[in-house]
Amino acid sequence: MIEWFTWVQFGIGMAAAVYCIVMGLAKRVPNDYTVGALALVEALLVAQLIVSIVAPAVGNHATGNVLEFYIYIVVALLLPPLAVVWALVERTRWSNVVIGAAAFAVAVMVVRMLQIWTATA
Repeated sequence: MIEWFTWVQFGIGMAAAVYCIVMGLAKRVPNDYTVGALALVEALLVAQLIVSIVAPAVGNHATGNVLEFYIYIVVALLLPPLAVVWALVERTRWSNVVIGAAAFAVAVMVVRMLQIWTATA
């Protein structure tokens, strides 16, 4: 993993979470901006997956539990699409809060993935 990219993902994920939760609390229904914020979080996760697959080939080996890392990234990749499906099925203001919660969960999981990747035994 690339540390600076992880922190960029964390920052964008937290910003998306705050934005979506504020929109939900402001009684707004999901729109292109809230769903788009989560789509950006998902796109960064896909890039992280590609980086984590390529990293060992260029000498950046994980020092932690590799299986645990990949389970985290797969679950993190599933959260945004599931939250968007929820938002499109139940178009209430609380759907934006769910989108924000998914963005927050992904942001926290990305930091945990960095901890797993760089773990010192």
